[in-house]
Amino acid sequence: MSRTQEIVMTERRRLLRAALGGSALAALAGMMGVRRLFAGERGPATARTADGPIEVHLQCFADDGRPLGPCTVRRLELSDTEWRRRLSPMAYYVLRQDGTERAFSGDHEKPDRPGLFRCVGCATALFDAATEFDSGTGWPSFWQPIAASNVIEKRDASFGMIRTEVRCAGCDGHLGHVFDDGPRPTGLRYCMNSVALRFVPRTA
Repeated sequence: MSRTQEIVMTERRRLLRAALGGSALAALAGMMGVRRLFAGERGPATARTADGPIEVHLQCFADDGRPLGPCTVRRLELSDTEWRRRLSPMAYYVLRQDGTERAFSGDHEKPDRPGLFRCVGCATALFDAATEFDSGTGWPSFWQPIAASNVIEKRDASFGMIRTEVRCAGCDGHLGHVFDDGPRPTGLRYCMNSVALRFVPRTA
Protein backbone atom coordinates (compact mmCIF):
# COMPACT_ATOMS: atom_id res chain seq x y z
CA MET A 1 0.00 0.00 0.00
CA SER A 2 1.39 3.41 -0.97
CA ARG A 3 1.84 6.19 1.57
CA THR A 4 -1.04 8.12 -0.05
CA GLN A 5 -3.32 5.10 0.22
CA GLU A 6 -2.31 4.58 3.85
CA ILE A 7 -3.18 8.17 4.71
CA VAL A 8 -6.43 8.13 2.75
CA MET A 9 -7.44 4.78 3.92
CA THR A 10 -6.62 5.18 7.60
CA GLU A 11 -6.90 8.48 7.15
CA ARG A 12 12.61 27.07 5.39
CA ARG A 13 15.66 27.28 7.70
CA ARG A 14 18.40 28.32 5.32
CA LEU A 15 16.43 31.51 4.53
CA LEU A 16 18.26 32.75 1.42
CA ARG A 17 21.65 32.02 2.95
CA ALA A 18 23.42 32.59 -0.33
CA ALA A 19 21.67 35.85 -1.04
CA LEU A 20 21.31 37.58 2.30
CA GLY A 21 23.79 38.76 4.90
CA GLY A 22 23.14 39.47 8.57
CA SER A 23 21.80 43.01 8.15
CA ALA A 24 19.56 41.97 5.27
CA LEU A 25 18.24 39.09 7.35
CA ALA A 26 17.34 41.46 10.15
CA ALA A 27 15.49 43.69 7.72
CA LEU A 28 13.71 40.67 6.27
CA ALA A 29 12.68 39.53 9.72
CA GLY A 30 11.08 42.90 10.34
CA MET A 31 9.27 42.73 7.01
CA MET A 32 7.98 39.21 7.64
CA GLY A 33 6.91 39.73 11.23
CA VAL A 34 7.65 37.42 14.14
CA ARG A 35 4.95 35.16 15.47
CA ARG A 36 4.14 34.82 19.15
CA LEU A 37 6.10 32.14 20.93
CA PHE A 38 4.76 29.32 23.03
CA ALA A 39 6.14 26.94 25.57
CA GLY A 40 7.36 23.69 24.08
CA GLU A 41 6.24 22.16 20.83
CA ARG A 42 2.74 21.90 19.39
CA GLY A 43 1.65 19.06 17.18
CA PRO A 44 -0.32 15.84 17.03
CA ALA A 45 -0.48 13.25 19.73
CA THR A 46 2.18 10.61 19.12
CA ALA A 47 3.17 7.28 20.60
CA ARG A 48 6.14 5.02 19.92
CA THR A 49 5.12 1.44 19.19
CA ALA A 50 6.91 -1.55 20.68
CA ASP A 51 8.92 -2.17 17.52
CA GLY A 52 10.06 1.46 17.21
CA PRO A 53 8.04 3.54 14.68
CA ILE A 54 6.14 6.55 15.97
CA GLU A 55 2.37 6.47 15.54
CA VAL A 56 0.84 9.84 14.70
CA HIS A 57 -2.79 10.81 15.22
CA LEU A 58 -3.90 12.96 12.28
CA GLN A 59 -7.04 14.14 10.53
CA CYS A 60 -7.22 12.34 7.19
CA PHE A 61 -8.73 13.58 3.94
CA ALA A 62 -9.61 11.92 0.64
CA ASP A 63 -8.23 13.45 -2.55
CA ASP A 64 -11.67 14.89 -3.30
CA GLY A 65 -11.41 16.91 -0.07
CA ARG A 66 -13.80 14.78 1.99
CA PRO A 67 -12.75 14.62 5.64
CA LEU A 68 -12.25 11.01 6.67
CA GLY A 69 -11.96 11.81 10.36
CA PRO A 70 -9.22 10.94 12.83
CA CYS A 71 -6.68 8.36 11.72
CA THR A 72 -3.52 6.86 13.15
CA VAL A 73 -0.55 6.30 10.85
CA ARG A 74 3.08 5.46 11.36
CA ARG A 75 5.35 8.47 10.91
CA LEU A 76 7.35 7.92 7.74
CA GLU A 77 10.96 7.34 8.76
CA LEU A 78 13.48 6.64 5.98
CA SER A 79 17.24 6.50 5.72
CA ASP A 80 19.06 9.44 4.20
CA THR A 81 19.65 7.40 1.04
CA GLU A 82 15.97 6.53 0.78
CA TRP A 83 14.94 10.17 1.22
CA ARG A 84 17.36 11.22 -1.53
CA ARG A 85 15.82 8.67 -3.87
CA ARG A 86 12.28 9.68 -2.96
CA LEU A 87 12.65 13.47 -3.27
CA SER A 88 14.00 15.90 -5.84
CA PRO A 89 17.28 17.56 -4.81
CA MET A 90 15.50 20.80 -3.84
CA ALA A 91 12.71 19.00 -1.98
CA TYR A 92 15.34 16.96 -0.10
CA TYR A 93 17.20 20.16 0.78
CA VAL A 94 14.03 21.78 2.15
CA LEU A 95 12.31 18.86 3.89
CA ARG A 96 15.30 16.95 5.22
CA GLN A 97 17.94 19.70 5.60
CA ASP A 98 15.59 22.48 6.78
CA GLY A 99 16.40 24.59 3.72
CA THR A 100 14.49 27.37 2.00
CA GLU A 101 13.84 27.69 -1.70
CA ARG A 102 14.54 31.04 -3.37
CA ALA A 103 11.55 33.39 -3.32
CA PHE A 104 9.42 33.30 -6.51
CA SER A 105 11.32 30.23 -7.71
CA GLY A 106 8.51 27.70 -7.25
CA ASP A 107 4.83 27.26 -7.89
CA HIS A 108 3.31 29.72 -5.46
CA GLU A 109 0.21 31.01 -7.24
CA LYS A 110 -3.17 29.99 -5.87
CA PRO A 111 -4.67 27.22 -8.04
CA ASP A 112 -7.62 28.20 -10.21
CA ARG A 113 -9.61 25.19 -9.00
CA PRO A 114 -10.43 23.63 -5.63
CA GLY A 115 -8.11 21.07 -4.13
CA LEU A 116 -5.74 20.35 -1.30
CA PHE A 117 -2.01 20.36 -0.75
CA ARG A 118 -0.27 17.23 0.51
CA CYS A 119 3.27 16.80 1.79
CA VAL A 120 5.51 15.81 -1.11
CA GLY A 121 7.40 13.49 1.22
CA CYS A 122 4.61 11.44 2.80
CA ALA A 123 1.25 12.61 1.35
CA THR A 124 -0.15 13.95 4.62
CA ALA A 125 -2.90 16.49 3.91
CA LEU A 126 -1.57 19.93 4.94
CA PHE A 127 -3.59 22.80 3.44
CA ASP A 128 -6.85 23.42 1.60
CA ALA A 129 -6.35 25.60 -1.49
CA ALA A 130 -9.27 27.75 -0.30
CA THR A 131 -7.09 29.09 2.53
CA GLU A 132 -4.21 30.21 0.29
CA PHE A 133 -3.69 33.95 -0.29
CA ASP A 134 -1.20 36.18 -2.11
CA SER A 135 1.24 37.37 0.54
CA GLY A 136 3.58 39.04 -1.96
CA THR A 137 6.53 37.12 -0.48
CA GLY A 138 7.14 34.69 -3.33
CA TRP A 139 6.22 31.64 -1.24
CA PRO A 140 2.79 29.97 -1.02
CA SER A 141 0.97 31.32 2.02
CA PHE A 142 -2.08 30.03 3.88
CA TRP A 143 -4.10 31.40 6.79
CA GLN A 144 -4.52 28.00 8.43
CA PRO A 145 -3.56 24.34 7.98
CA ILE A 146 -6.19 21.84 6.93
CA ALA A 147 -6.00 20.41 10.47
CA ALA A 148 -3.92 21.54 13.43
CA SER A 149 -2.90 17.95 14.17
CA ASN A 150 -1.33 17.52 10.72
CA VAL A 151 1.48 20.00 11.36
CA ILE A 152 4.05 20.48 14.11
CA GLU A 153 4.92 23.99 15.30
CA LYS A 154 8.16 24.53 17.17
CA ARG A 155 10.44 27.37 18.26
CA ASP A 156 13.19 28.27 15.78
CA ALA A 157 16.01 30.54 17.02
CA SER A 158 18.25 30.26 13.94
CA PHE A 159 19.82 33.22 12.12
CA GLY A 160 19.45 35.56 15.08
CA MET A 161 15.63 35.54 14.87
CA ILE A 162 12.91 33.92 16.95
CA ARG A 163 10.36 32.31 14.66
CA THR A 164 7.88 29.44 14.68
CA GLU A 165 8.85 26.60 12.37
CA VAL A 166 6.21 24.39 10.75
CA ARG A 167 6.91 20.71 10.07
CA CYS A 168 4.84 17.90 8.60
CA ALA A 169 3.44 15.64 11.30
CA GLY A 170 3.49 12.64 8.98
CA CYS A 171 7.24 12.60 8.26
CA ASP A 172 8.74 15.45 10.35
CA GLY A 173 9.77 17.25 7.16
CA HIS A 174 10.47 21.00 7.29
CA LEU A 175 7.75 23.00 5.52
CA GLY A 176 8.36 26.65 6.41
CA HIS A 177 7.34 29.10 9.15
CA VAL A 178 4.19 30.74 10.49
CA PHE A 179 3.85 34.45 11.27
CA ASP A 180 1.30 36.77 12.87
CA ASP A 181 0.81 39.07 9.87
CA GLY A 182 -1.79 37.12 7.89
CA PRO A 183 -5.36 37.98 6.89
CA ARG A 184 -8.63 37.25 8.62
CA PRO A 185 -10.07 35.09 9.98
CA THR A 186 -6.94 33.78 11.76
CA GLY A 187 -4.44 36.63 11.28
CA LEU A 188 -1.77 34.00 10.54
CA ARG A 189 0.51 33.45 7.54
CA TYR A 190 1.76 29.93 7.05
CA CYS A 191 4.67 30.68 4.70
CA MET A 192 5.55 27.39 3.01
CA ASN A 193 8.14 26.14 0.54
CA SER A 194 6.39 25.19 -2.69
CA VAL A 195 8.68 22.17 -3.27
CA ALA A 196 7.42 20.70 -0.01
CA LEU A 197 3.82 20.64 -1.27
CA ARG A 198 1.96 18.64 -3.91
CA PHE A 199 -1.36 20.04 -5.15
CA VAL A 200 -4.18 17.56 -5.63
CA PRO A 201 -7.06 19.08 -7.64
CA ARG A 202 -10.55 18.24 -6.52
CA THR A 203 -12.27 16.06 -9.10
CA ALA A 204 -15.78 15.99 -7.68
